[in-house]
Amino acid sequence: MIRCKQIRKSYGNLEVLKGIDLHVEAGEVVSIVGASGAGKTTLLQILGTLDKPSAGEVFIDGINLSSLQGKDLAHFRNTKIGFVFQFHQLLPEFTALENAMMPALINGMSKAESEKRAKELLTFLSLEERYDHKPAELSGGEKQRVAVARALINKPAVIFADEPSGNLDSHSQEELQKLFFDLRKAFNQTFVIVTHDYHLAKMCDRMIEMKDGLIN
Repeated sequence: MIRCKQIRKSYGNLEVLKGIDLHVEAGEVVSIVGASGAGKTTLLQILGTLDKPSAGEVFIDGINLSSLQGKDLAHFRNTKIGFVFQFHQLLPEFTALENAMMPALINGMSKAESEKRAKELLTFLSLEERYDHKPAELSGGEKQRVAVARALINKPAVIFADEPSGNLDSHSQEELQKLFFDLRKAFNQTFVIVTHDYHLAKMCDRMIEMKDGLIN
């Protein structure tokens, strides 16, 4: 599903990633842990096509990311990759349903089909009573579940999560952790999760530790 070959990333004279080799199978739930500055988020941004490596190659679902540019890269990101961030990144003026629908509409899915798919996901995530609520009317855990629905809407090959439980209370953290594995069971969904939460990290199929820009 994901294959990295000698990924390096430098910003000026600062080398953040120093030769990363990584392989993630379809349906795996993998965590990446390490101290601040280890390179975790930089690696996740490169895997998620939000940044480019200075050297090396990344393959996702058999596609070499370096072969994609412009609209092709944007289309790949929208259809093959889902993102879940620590602070949800929901659009405040839109409802939970509209936020979940957004990537499908961008991908050209009809409004009716987008709404149907979004409602199915929100219901699966126990948010059927929150379709018409805006983010300000939702709890932290509910916002994060809306973000998960949005990430799933286009049936991506992989979901990248950056500190997804970092802004949640302990009860919501436990719910989110369980949710990742429920989604893997229901959809064979692949997850790569950057986290400081070692409880979540150890629940994953594999825990990858990074230090000083390398995988230990």
